Amino acid sequence: MFVFLSKLLPLFVYPLGLTCLLLVLALILNRHKRLRAALIVSGLVILYLASNRWVAYGLAQTLEWRYLPPEKLPLVKAIVVLGGGTESQQYPRPDVEVNAAGDRILYAAKLYREGVAPVLLLSGGSITWQDGDSGTPAEDMAVLLREMGIPESALWLQNRSQNTHEDAVYSAEMLKEAGITEIVLVTSAAHMPRSVALFEHEGIRVIPAPVDYTVTRQGWQNLTGGDWQAKLISFIPNSSSLGLTTNVMKEYIGILMYHLQGWL
Repeated sequence: MFVFLSKLLPLFVYPLGLTCLLLVLALILNRHKRLRAALIVSGLVILYLASNRWVAYGLAQTLEWRYLPPEKLPLVKAIVVLGGGTESQQYPRPDVEVNAAGDRILYAAKLYREGVAPVLLLSGGSITWQDGDSGTPAEDMAVLLREMGIPESALWLQNRSQNTHEDAVYSAEMLKEAGITEIVLVTSAAHMPRSVALFEHEGIRVIPAPVDYTVTRQGWQNLTGGDWQAKLISFIPNSSSLGLTTNVMKEYIGILMYHLQGWL
């Protein structure tokens, strides 16, 4: 039930859900003209700001740039890769596919080939009511990594977790059983602050190896120092900026809730 509520309730706090909620309230309270107008205006302002590239990039940078890629990674005994970068093989997909966070898998394979660690611990389980009977993220990552030539013996699967907290708990159990207390952690840049804190809370020393950056140095310079046409377009609402703002809010809400749960 906790997992279900943790997925459901934030939907009414994210910009799109909150805007819809305010507009529904405006319809219900249609006899109160001033309150109705305030609700409609508030919803539109929230939706506009969340869909604005200036706002989305500014928020994303506060998370993504906390951990920048190191020039050189030290050698460790295990690389932990967090799930979220795959889509399970479900008709009509011909195979397991990668999504926008698929860089996690590509980068993990690269680090393995460079000899950073002899083991890739793939972390991620399924939520039955959400994912059905499809493969777990850990299993899906293993499929792709085997196709990229990574040997089966190098792949450790942790497919019990249903959220990032459980990723850290169950992965730490496996690592400690193998006598490993230091890892290279691969996940999306915006997800890294929460992930590092969770693993360190479990007594694992983390060397961050973030990927999947949305805000690049060039992109930020184009936003803040580009010509007037680029700046004007950045003020116009768009769905990609709305999605980015929502993802950043998801991380900050997750950090807050995990603190309240005592997990951080």
